[in-house]
Parts: sequence; C-alpha cells; structure tokens
Amino acid sequence: MSFNLATILQESRRENPDKPLCHINDLEFSYAQVDEISGRVASALRGLGLEPGDRVAVQLPNLPQFLFTYFGILKAGLVMVPLNPLLKAPETAYHLTDSGARVFVTFEMFAEEAVRAVELAETGESVRTYVVNLPGNDERPEGTLHYDELYFAEDFGEPEPTGSDDTAVLLYTSGTTGRPKGAELTHFQMYMNCTVGGDLFGFRDDDIGLAVLPLFHIFGLSSVLNVAVRNGGTVVLVPRFETAAALEAMERHRCTILAGVPTMYQEILHSDTGGRDLSTLRVGVSGGASMPGEVMRAFEEKFPGMVILEGYGLSETCAGATFNINAEQRRVGSIGKPLWGVSVRVVDSDDQPLPPGPDQVGEIVVRGHNVMKGYWNRPEATAEAFRGGWFHTGDLGYTDEEGYLYVVDRKKDLVIRGGYNVYPREVEEVLYEHPEVTAAAVIGRPDARLGEEVVACVSLGPGAGATEEDLIAFCKERLAAYKYPREVRLLSELPVGPTGKILKKELRPLATGGSGA
Repeated sequence: MSFNLATILQESRRENPDKPLCHINDLEFSYAQVDEISGRVASALRGLGLEPGDRVAVQLPNLPQFLFTYFGILKAGLVMVPLNPLLKAPETAYHLTDSGARVFVTFEMFAEEAVRAVELAETGESVRTYVVNLPGNDERPEGTLHYDELYFAEDFGEPEPTGSDDTAVLLYTSGTTGRPKGAELTHFQMYMNCTVGGDLFGFRDDDIGLAVLPLFHIFGLSSVLNVAVRNGGTVVLVPRFETAAALEAMERHRCTILAGVPTMYQEILHSDTGGRDLSTLRVGVSGGASMPGEVMRAFEEKFPGMVILEGYGLSETCAGATFNINAEQRRVGSIGKPLWGVSVRVVDSDDQPLPPGPDQVGEIVVRGHNVMKGYWNRPEATAEAFRGGWFHTGDLGYTDEEGYLYVVDRKKDLVIRGGYNVYPREVEEVLYEHPEVTAAAVIGRPDARLGEEVVACVSLGPGAGATEEDLIAFCKERLAAYKYPREVRLLSELPVGPTGKILKKELRPLATGGSGA
C-alpha cells in the first residue's frame, strides 16, 4: 500500500487554500503557499540526484523554512533527520555519519559549527550544506549554499508514492544511555498519531496552536505541527521558549491550544501576565515529563476556562501512547489510558504482566500502530527493545483498577536507598507543594552504607527565603523516613534541554560533591 505523509498538507490545502497554516511575528503563510514552496524544495532535492529513501538532515529552529523543508522531504520520498541546533560539531558529525545524510540544512547562527561537523563526518562523500539566512543577511561559510536556491525548481506535484511502512522520519533518541539511536518512524505511524492525537481533545479547524516546542523533537513535530496540518488548523511559530515571547505570541494570535512540558507551564505560571488577554486558551497539552499536580491546579486557577490534559509517549512511539482525554475523565497525576489502537502493560523483570495497584510497579511496555519499526542499523538494540513483541520503554509505572496509568520514574533514575526503592517523582511532587519552589529534581548519590542517598536539586522563586534545612524538614513531614532527601542543593536555576525537560544527567555531578549556587 502506498501512502505519503505529505498528503495531510495537500488535503488541507484543497479544503482551504488561503487559510493561514503558520504565523511568525508579522509574517503568515497560507496552506497554498506552504504546499507550493515545499513542492519546489522537493523538486530541488530530487534534482540533486537524491533517490527515495535517502536521508536529509535538518538543523533549524521553529521557522517557516522548517515546514518547507519537512514537507519537501516527505513529498520527494526522502527521509527527514531532524537535529537539535544546539549540538556541537562532533555530536552533529556523529548524526550525519550514522544516518548517512547526503544533504544538510542548517541556520545561519549554527553554520560555522555545521561546517565543522561536515568536515568531521565520515559519510563517504561530501554532504551538500544549505544555510537558511534571516532577511538582510547573505553571509555564510565558504563551501555552503544559500537555502533560497531550493526555491527555484518547479513544483514537484503529487507526492512520491512511498510505501506506508517506509521511513518518513529518522529521529534520534536523546542518548541518555550510550550513543543516540535513530528511531525509524513510518509514514503510516506518523499519520495515525496525528489523526488519533487530534481526536483526543477534539481539535477543531479553527484552533490556533502555539508551536514553541522545538519541531526537531517528536512532541513538537507530531503532536503540534502534524496534528494542526492534519486537521486544517493554524500554528504560531516561536523559535525558542522565552516566557515573554510565548505570552506575547499567544495573546497576539489568539491561541487556543498550548502544548508544552511541565517546566514551560511552571515558567508561565510564575510570570506576570497582568493585562494580557489569554482568554482564548482552552486546552493545554502536557508531556515529556510528569506534571506535578500542584502546578496543574495552580495553572488552571490562573487561566480559568483552560484544562490541562497530560499524556505520555516517547520518540519511539511517535510522541503518543496514553492520554487523559478530557477534564471529566482525567486523573490528576495520571498519564491517562492507552490511545486508540495502542496496548500498554506494566510488567515485572520477567516481562510478566503485573496486577493493578501502586505497590505493583514495573516497566511500561507498548505495542500498536504508534511504535517505530526499529532502530536504524541497530538490529541487536531493536531486538532487545522489542523482546516478547512489546516495546520496552525503560519507564517505571503502575495501573489502577480502572486502567489509568501512572509513571513513577525512569528505570535509570530510580534511587535505591538501603534496599528501599525511592521514586524521584514522588519526592519532587512534595517539593512542588512548597510555595517557594519553582523547579525540583531528585537524584541519587552513591553512599557506602546505604548504596544511594536521596539528593534534591531545587530552585526558588524571587525573594524566597527557604533554606536547605527548611526544605528537608518540609519533606520529612510528608514522606516516609527512607524517602525524604538528606541533602538539598539550592541552585539559581536547573539545567533544561531544548524541550524544557530538566537534565538530570547534568545534575548528577553535583550529587557527588559539586557546589550548589
């Protein structure tokens, strides 16, 4: 069966060609414009000698050129390799080498680093590199090409008739264990995710979503951009998350949907929004990490008329696996129930299903239309991840009697103190109950007597006066003796990745003796 994901753009264009697909500041591009420009990009890429299945690496922030390139790659039957613009040259070189990318599209701010990456890459042939420049600037490193050259070809026309199981996007995992691996996401899987995803909370064709999550990440690409295009909606592009910029964009363009990770909601919650009209917001979608219940409740109090719905997924599951579908049926603290067509289990160390109950914590495993077809050129890693026919997420959780799923933590984040399992999220939830805490992350420190000790890294709001001892006492009153942190490190801010997730791997050195402030 042939099916190309770019069909979602062409069908929405047929329905309403003049409707804005995206806004960015004062610019807007209609469905017809994005469809035509991406068609030109598709023709230009194929004109370089690329054949269906060849990989194109894209290292761009949330700009219109990301959309033109993404849909151009899909139309041409090529494979999109989205890359984080913040990667350094050796990291980018690894991705170029591993994917075998033949073309590389980057942004002027990252161009010098991109050129070094191409020099370091071991691809067997030169990688043609195009640079997206902002208006008024044509400077780029020697040997690179101007992105605008990709506009000069004729429109590609109908998308390449790719197979539904052909890879559309090669998305590299974060590499928390070992080198990043490329998850192969197919045209059909990504189509199903944006179709099912849009149905979850009743996406309407008049919805306007804030696209502040990076589009090179699966959450932004699939659950924001693809969902909007599949349903004929509009996105407002914000190149990077800054609270003031996000608030201004939401007010200016009358956004109805906000999708983000918990740290984004926390930043907005603690910001001054006085005088801004954000009354059009109706749905907040949260994922990427567990949202503290206190943050959810406080956010909805600050923005009445808006409901936050939490879901769960990974790069390997096209962003989606479970979701809370509405305010009436959601469970605060839960990531909801499996999506339509998706099965989820909690299993023990022998991969046997566990019964419901908070004392029955095991690994979350998934199977369904959403799960990748495998890791690129990693047959052994693929076989290990899919043992028993289920994709093993590496996340720990449990179910309740009604089938709602609760994530406890990542397997690797579990702290084992004196033989007792301490789940960092449970401790973090308590810390977020403290009125002066704005961000918290709990990690383990090696301990000769107990195996590991519980350490909390915390940042406080402006003018806060809480001390380390205050926070330890606060937790001690609310947690069992083996759970509360014996150490608290007060930091001006916690390190976050491009999607806003707290980077615990950067905090772990602090747990072994680094300084806090």
